[in-house]
Amino acid sequence: MVSEVRMVDVSEKPEVLRIAVAEGLIKLKKETLEAVKFEKIEKGNVLVTANIAAVLAAKRTSEIIPLCHQIPLTSVKVDFEILEDGIKVICEVKAKAKTGVEMEALTAVSAALLTIWDMVKSLEKEGESYRTCIKEIKVTKKQKI
Repeated sequence: MVSEVRMVDVSEKPEVLRIAVAEGLIKLKKETLEAVKFEKIEKGNVLVTANIAAVLAAKRTSEIIPLCHQIPLTSVKVDFEILEDGIKVICEVKAKAKTGVEMEALTAVSAALLTIWDMVKSLEKEGESYRTCIKEIKVTKKQKI
């Protein structure tokens, strides 16, 4: 049996300010973290590149996630916390819209984390595998005003 799929109809909902914050973590070696801090990564500045990737991903979420509404974003803010064992990415997305922006925040965090991994993978490789791990991607705030 094939189920019907469709975008949720938000036509009658009012446009209000929507805010969502998501975060996620990538576990990295101490040596890799030092290389990121001191911009010693061969591909370039990891955090600047991850920031750009996050913004682009947030803006293109409806192209990546089926049935997700296209939303005119008004703000995408990305922050990074370098921890002892990894990097936390925090992304806040805002829009004046009829539906929430949590998918945009989650997509932005995911893209930033994947970009970090791609840029540091040569330092993280152990034989034919990695100890690198992306985890704890979650929405930490969802608000409408």
